[in-house]
Amino acid sequence: MANEHEVFMKTAIDLAIEARREGNSPFGSVLVKNGEIVAEGKNEIHTRCDPTHHAEIGVIRDYCSAHHVSDLSSYTLYTSCEPCVMCAGAMVWARLGTMVYSISNQQLSEIEGGKIMIPSADVFEKSHWKPEVTAKILNEDGLRVFEDWPSKHVND
Repeated sequence: MANEHEVFMKTAIDLAIEARREGNSPFGSVLVKNGEIVAEGKNEIHTRCDPTHHAEIGVIRDYCSAHHVSDLSSYTLYTSCEPCVMCAGAMVWARLGTMVYSISNQQLSEIEGGKIMIPSADVFEKSHWKPEVTAKILNEDGLRVFEDWPSKHVND
């Protein structure tokens, strides 16, 4: 399973790099069902002028809407960074089955100078739905995306 996790996480990290190149914050995600990527997303806050278009919430919103699905309990979301409180909330409401991330909330907080909000684990702990979570897959690769990243983008 670790190898499959690494393959999908590599795609999420590549999307984060692409988001950064496009002038957005470097976050990417992929939605997987039955071992196949069914949707991809990246942070597009600046390109779409939408402060809610984080990688995770964007892929959940777009996929569910396009496929008339509201229950993702049989899906896995791979994300380059542990989701913010807004994205974690979307995962709860969509009943996401599994979430796998590369960079932890704590690591991002260190990169950003200690200004990051509530970790997704806190959201899941207090919610009616708790996806399974696997942490720090391809962690060093995920951290490299933030090399020379200015901390002014904390809210992106």
